[in-house]
Amino acid sequence: MARTETWRVAFLLVPLLAGAAAFAVDAPTNEVKIENFTFAPEAITVLAGTKVTWVNRDDIPHTVTAQDHSFRSKALDTNDSFSFTFEKPGEYAYFCSIHPKMVGKIIVKAP
Repeated sequence: MARTETWRVAFLLVPLLAGAAAFAVDAPTNEVKIENFTFAPEAITVLAGTKVTWVNRDDIPHTVTAQDHSFRSKALDTNDSFSFTFEKPGEYAYFCSIHPKMVGKIIVKAP
């Protein structure tokens, strides 16, 4: 490839790559962090069929337990994660079974 063609390709790719990076940053992660004895964010809204992942950032174990028993994690140590795919629309309240004052909610909408 000639030197000018290489520069032309690079010139055309830079905006595409920059756009991809911006999209990746702006895309929702569907991640709930467990830190400072809270679920953050406390409530999120997703479409049916979405997988939500909880990640424990605290130094002590926590669980993710649905009030209706539709899902339950094991005790999550620091940096452990738990994922669940929400197939049906509805509201899913959950809590930490070790620390029941820690609560959160997943709101699932129809696609």
